[in-house]
Amino acid sequence: MLTSMQIRLDASWKRELATEFDKPYFAELRSFVRKAYTGRTVYPPPREIFRALDDCPFEKVEVVILGQDPYHGPNQANGLSFSVHEGIRTPPSLQNIFKEIENDLGIKTLPSGDLERWAKQGVLLLNATLTVEAGKPGSHQPRGWEEFTDAIVKALSDKREHLVFLLWGSYAQRKGEVIDRKKHLVLEAPHPSPFSAERGFFGCKHFSKANAYLKEHGKEEIDWR
Repeated sequence: MLTSMQIRLDASWKRELATEFDKPYFAELRSFVRKAYTGRTVYPPPREIFRALDDCPFEKVEVVILGQDPYHGPNQANGLSFSVHEGIRTPPSLQNIFKEIENDLGIKTLPSGDLERWAKQGVLLLNATLTVEAGKPGSHQPRGWEEFTDAIVKALSDKREHLVFLLWGSYAQRKGEVIDRKKHLVLEAPHPSPFSAERGFFGCKHFSKANAYLKEHGKEEIDWR
C-alpha cells in the first residue's frame, strides 16, 4: 500500500485496483505521500485516506458523489467527500446539500456532517485527490491521485450496472466523461458551493431522481437523512 502507516482498504477494492498499485505513477505517488506526512500537517489522518473505499465495498456501491479535494482545515477531512468529523461545524457546501435534500424530499437531515451513514448504504463519497496539506487547497494535485481515482470511476462504470453518478460542478463533470451513460444514470448540476448553488444546484432534485432510478432497477432507496 502507500506506506507503513496504518492504512485501511476493503479487500474488494484491493482486488479491483491491484493493477493500479503496480503502476509507475503509483510508486511515485506512494513516495510523495509518505514524505508529505513526515514533518507536515496533512489531511485526512493516514488511516482515513481510503475511507471512502473502505466504508463502501466495490460490490455495494449504488451512488457515487465526486468531490475534488479533502477539506484543508483542522479536524475537518475524514476521507469522505463533503463530509466532516462528528462535532465539526457543517461546511457551507454541505449545508447547501442538506438544504436541497430537505427541499427535494421534504425530510429533515440529521445535524451531523459525518456522512458515514450514507457510505454504509452504498454511497461512494469519493474525492479526486485523497490527501491535502493543511491550509493549502489543491496542494496534492497533480501527483497521481487523479489517475488513481479515474481508475475507480472507470472500474465502476465498466463492471457494474445501474449506478447513479452525481456530478456537481465542472471538475466532477470532466472526471465523469469516462462513465458509460447507457448503463448508468449520470446527473449533473452546478457545485453546491455558496458561489454556485443558486445557479442550478438548488432545485436539481438529484436525490429524488437517484432514488427513483434505484427503485426502478429493484434496488434499495438511499435514506438521505
